[in-house]
Amino acid sequence: MKPVDHDSVLSVAGKVLWIEEQSLAELRGRLGSEFVEAVELLLSSRGRVVFAGMGKSGLVCRKIAATFASTGTPALFMHPAEGGHGDLGMLR
Repeated sequence: MKPVDHDSVLSVAGKVLWIEEQSLAELRGRLGSEFVEAVELLLSSRGRVVFAGMGKSGLVCRKIAATFASTGTPALFMHPAEGGHGDLGMLR
């Protein structure tokens, strides 16, 4: 195994964290009424929250659905292609 240049590793890690900080600050500045409306919609939901996605977004949707379900919000993941082939029956 080739030796690791500690300074280079720390430099790259610092740059990555700085980019993430900037992105979060920008996101914070974009929060507005649309976000509040989305929260209100989720809180007023009487059924399950359905998350759908394919590929990497599908993996993220699975995790979000699991998090919602484990914190008390009924939720499920549905693969869009499977929805068209019979899984739509999971919806009410």
